[in-house]
Amino acid sequence: MLVSAISVCALLLPTVAAQADPLQKLSISSTGINASFIAYGARLTNLFVPDKNGDMQDVVLGYDDTAQYVIDTETNHTYFGPIVGRYANRIKNGTFTVDGVTSHIPENENGGLDTLHGGKVGYDQQNFTIVSHNETSITFSFLDRAQQGFPGTIITYATYTVSPNSWTSRLVSIPLDEPTPIMLANHVYWNLGAFVNPTASKILNDTLYMPYSARIIAIDSLEIPTGGLETVVGTPFDFTSPKQIGKDIYQAKQCGFNCTGYDNAFILDRPRYSAPEATDLKVLTLSSAETGIQVDLYTNQQSLQLYSCNGQNGTIPVKASQQHAEGGTFVDKYGCLVIETQQWIDGINNPQWGQNDYQIYTTTTEPAVVWGKYDFSVIKE
Repeated sequence: MLVSAISVCALLLPTVAAQADPLQKLSISSTGINASFIAYGARLTNLFVPDKNGDMQDVVLGYDDTAQYVIDTETNHTYFGPIVGRYANRIKNGTFTVDGVTSHIPENENGGLDTLHGGKVGYDQQNFTIVSHNETSITFSFLDRAQQGFPGTIITYATYTVSPNSWTSRLVSIPLDEPTPIMLANHVYWNLGAFVNPTASKILNDTLYMPYSARIIAIDSLEIPTGGLETVVGTPFDFTSPKQIGKDIYQAKQCGFNCTGYDNAFILDRPRYSAPEATDLKVLTLSSAETGIQVDLYTNQQSLQLYSCNGQNGTIPVKASQQHAEGGTFVDKYGCLVIETQQWIDGINNPQWGQNDYQIYTTTTEPAVVWGKYDFSVIKE
C-alpha cells in the first residue's frame, strides 16, 4: 500500500497544536532580545532589543490586541509582520507559465492588473500549525494544497530562533507533487527609533547602508517590473554608502503612481569571489540615532524590497510599549521601513533574468529556503 507524501506530512504534524488559538502570543528570548509571534500568518508581533540607555524597545510595528490583525486584513491590509506567499510581491496580470502549464492567480491590486503577496488569501491569512516551541525557538508549518490557483501542494516550515542579540528566520518550502514557483518573505515593519520621541516617529533620520545594492529592478507606475534593470549611481536610490533615508527621499518617485518615497527591489550583487546566495556578507545595516539601535542583516536571497511606509496616514496607533507622547502616537507617512528578503520580483515572468533556478521548484530540486539573520547592537556615539 502506497502512502502519499501529503498523508505522511499530515501525520508528522501534531494535531493538538493545530487546535491552538492562532491569535495567542508565543514568546522566545535570549540575552538582549525577546520576540513574540502568533500562528496567524506565522507572524512576528513584537521584538524587544536594548537601546543606548539599556532600556528594552519594541522595534517592529503591529497591534497589542492580536484580534486586530484579522480586522486589519479585512480593512487596511497592511501585512504587519507575517509571512507573505506563496509568491511574495507582484505577479504581472496574475499569470505565469511553468513547464508549459499556465496558472492564473486572483488579482488583488490595481483593479485586477496584478497579484500581490500570493492573491486574495495569501499566507498572511493562514493559521499555521505550531510544530515546536521552546525558550529560544519556535517552528510553524502550513500545508498549502494548491491554494489561490498555484500549481501543486507544498509544505512550509517557518523556524524563528533567537540567540544573544540576534534573530534568525528560516523558511523552508517543499513541493510534494507538481512544479511550482515559490518565493516567500517576512513582511516586518521596522522602526529602530521605537517612536521614543517626535524625531523617532519617522525613519527619515535613520541611516541605511546597502553596500551590494548598486542596481534596482525597473518598475512602471503600477510597481510592476518592466523587464529592465537600473543602476543607482547618482540617483536617490544609492545607499552603497551610508546615508540617512530622508536625504533623497523626496526625489524618489519610482514607487507607483503619484508616489514619493521608496518601494523598490534592490538587487544584491555580491562580490566577484562570493556566490549568488552567500550568507557571510552584511547586505544591509540600519541604525537609529535616537535609540542607538542598529541591525545588520545577512541573507541568502538575491534582492531586498524596501518600503518606506509611503501609504501610512496617521490613523493606526502604535503599540502601548511604543507610546511616548501625550495624545498618543500614530504611524505616519515614513514612520517605518519594511525590509523583505526575497528573490527578484516577478522573476517568473522575466526569463531573461535567469531567476528560474531560484524561483521554480519541483520534487527533485532542493527545497526553497529563505534565510535571514538580524544582528542587533548599539552604535557608539
